[in-house]
Amino acid sequence: MPLITVRVDDETKKAMASLPDVNWSEIIRHTIVGHVENRKRQNRVEALLIMERISARVKVPKGYDSTKIIRYWRDRRYGKGRH
Repeated sequence: MPLITVRVDDETKKAMASLPDVNWSEIIRHTIVGHVENRKRQNRVEALLIMERISARVKVPKGYDSTKIIRYWRDRRYGKGRH
């Protein structure tokens, strides 16, 4: 597991030392993981909002089949027959 270093001021270090039963590494780990998960959720929500704004502006003709466009570009990029 990689190691990181966190700097705190003297007052915080003294307060932490006064609580020897607390696993500060675990608290910091938990906080970092929680923050990363929150950012991932936030990014997904932002992406969804962007997609909704785009789809609200684009008028899709009735009967439009997006799979044909996808197949066209995949065949163009990778060659026919590579399904």
